[in-house]
Amino acid sequence: MTIKLYCFGESGHSYKAALALELAGISWEPVFVDFFNGEARSETYRAEVNEMGECPVMVDGDLRLSQSTVIQQYLSETYGHFGGQTKDEEREILRWQLWDNHKFSSFNGICRFLMNYLPEDKRPAEVIGFYKGRLQGAYAILDKHLEGRDWIVADRVTNADLTCCSYLFYPEDFGFDRAAWPNIDRWLSNIQALPGWKHPYDLMQRGFAAGA
Repeated sequence: MTIKLYCFGESGHSYKAALALELAGISWEPVFVDFFNGEARSETYRAEVNEMGECPVMVDGDLRLSQSTVIQQYLSETYGHFGGQTKDEEREILRWQLWDNHKFSSFNGICRFLMNYLPEDKRPAEVIGFYKGRLQGAYAILDKHLEGRDWIVADRVTNADLTCCSYLFYPEDFGFDRAAWPNIDRWLSNIQALPGWKHPYDLMQRGFAAGA
């Protein structure tokens, strides 16, 4: 049975799930959510897809899951990809997923939204500056951790990599200069070299460019 993933191309959190599905070779199909025109906030979406009004949402048969970390964990448990091989590895993967969701993807996503998807006259310069500053600290943490490492945890790609990389492949400006962080740059190249890797806009339909 083909897994369905409710998503849209601009969503870095959706990309975490989509990339895990694609790299694992699992049969799946994207279901486009017109986020920029309010679909995720509609009564129908909240009633029938996700009460939280968010993407991604994965449907595997009768099972429906939201939140990218939960989806990644389910895929690892069910299909055997990108999880920890020991309890120590599982905890370390979760540690990086929690850090990413709290201090990395969340800040990258907000900063990117403010800088690219609001009208220019409504982009709050002081708020953007704050997030850019916090992100420089986060990039430094990740870059230092990756010194001498090919992957964030263990000797292979795991969900820690697939969650932390998500926003860093987007072309829009949000203060990330890949060339300024050599260890992150090398790590991203490792991910791009994985069989089956695809850019988020090649995996999921874009919404904003479609006229939202």
